[in-house]
Amino acid sequence: MRCIVTAGPTYEPIDQVRRLTNHSTGRLGTGLAKRLAAAGHEVVLLRGTLATHIEQSEGVALEAFTTTDDLAAKLECLAKRQPQAEAVFHAAAVSDFAAGAVLQKGADGELTPLREGKVSTREGGLLLELRPTQKIISHLRGWFSNAQLVGWKYEVDGDRASAFDQAQHQLADNATDACVINGPAYGEGFGLLEKDGEAADHLANGVALFDALTRLAKRD
Repeated sequence: MRCIVTAGPTYEPIDQVRRLTNHSTGRLGTGLAKRLAAAGHEVVLLRGTLATHIEQSEGVALEAFTTTDDLAAKLECLAKRQPQAEAVFHAAAVSDFAAGAVLQKGADGELTPLREGKVSTREGGLLLELRPTQKIISHLRGWFSNAQLVGWKYEVDGDRASAFDQAQHQLADNATDACVINGPAYGEGFGLLEKDGEAADHLANGVALFDALTRLAKRD
């Protein structure tokens, strides 16, 4: 089976030096790609250039991405190059926001955009406009119409029940087939919720998660 895995963080430039990014090592996506390749699947791993887990696994074709738009473009390109991709595991930590204008507030309250290549600390306190990035997961079904699509839901606030609700919304909103749930709201381990599932399977660790997703990839 042809599988695509995304891993690690995107970043969004604030100026020519500074960036917005997410906490993500790329470890889970890289480990999943390695496990899928070991099971005999043909695997492409798209991994963020800021990922700190940089293992290169045998049998895994590696491509790097930078921003959210760059990752989206690479996925769309892969969809055209590999129209028969049968499973896509979207584990990348995609930034929800891109940096807009950097603004300086005057004594009269007026906001003035700064247009410097590197914003100087001499300017004092500044305001940064945040703009939502595109939701890559919402495009996956259009790009990979017949593939098994697995998304991730990392939740910080709430509890396991609310994380489960968020996963259900992801499945319904994006026509995906399964969602991995983790983060402080979920607690230790991972949940794996499949489409039309009434409960998420609890998986104690990454190894159990990789095994479950590999079994999911083998389904017709």
